[in-house]
Amino acid sequence: MAEDHPRSQTTRVFLLEANPLVVSAITGLIEKEDDLVLDRVSDRGSDLIAASEESVDLAVIAWDLADMKAVDVLRRLRSKNSSVKAIVFSSNRDPSALRQAVRLGARGYCYQQDDIAIFFTTVRAVAAGHICIPYMDIATLNDTPLAHLNARERELLDVLARGWTNQQIANRLGMSENTVKYYLKNIYEKLNVRNRSMAVALWTREVQN
Repeated sequence: MAEDHPRSQTTRVFLLEANPLVVSAITGLIEKEDDLVLDRVSDRGSDLIAASEESVDLAVIAWDLADMKAVDVLRRLRSKNSSVKAIVFSSNRDPSALRQAVRLGARGYCYQQDDIAIFFTTVRAVAAGHICIPYMDIATLNDTPLAHLNARERELLDVLARGWTNQQIANRLGMSENTVKYYLKNIYEKLNVRNRSMAVALWTREVQN
């Protein structure tokens, strides 16, 4: 008598989505799959962050939620060393959004406009422990504007973000105030920004990531 093959483990999915039409569509589709179960649905990222990790195998996270964006959820999960496997289910096709999500720990990324087969392929691949994202040049993963700054420029921008004046920066780094102004001009050009507040905003965002 042939032995029965063990049934594959069911993956419990936590769906984070604010659009009720998308929720309804995904719910109906997952109900037809034997190896997946839609365990929880919420439109708030904070609900996933507060959830017990033992109760969630995989989270599908929409780009825009009621209380935060997908990248904010990923950032919070990373800060608590969460083991939850996260997939970003996004309508945002900006390559920088994909890069940011991957840098923050997303294991999967698929677009809402894609064929539903791609969605399920992504879910099952991530559930199995793989990374499944649309094609991108891995060399550009950390290709942010700040990546083009040299060590001295990054050091200067770091103290600039602390609210220091040009003279204070000059004293700290052992250079003249005119040299500081020269460095700042180069930094603004490399970052394609007009002033120090815009440069600091870019720096702060990268440090938080």
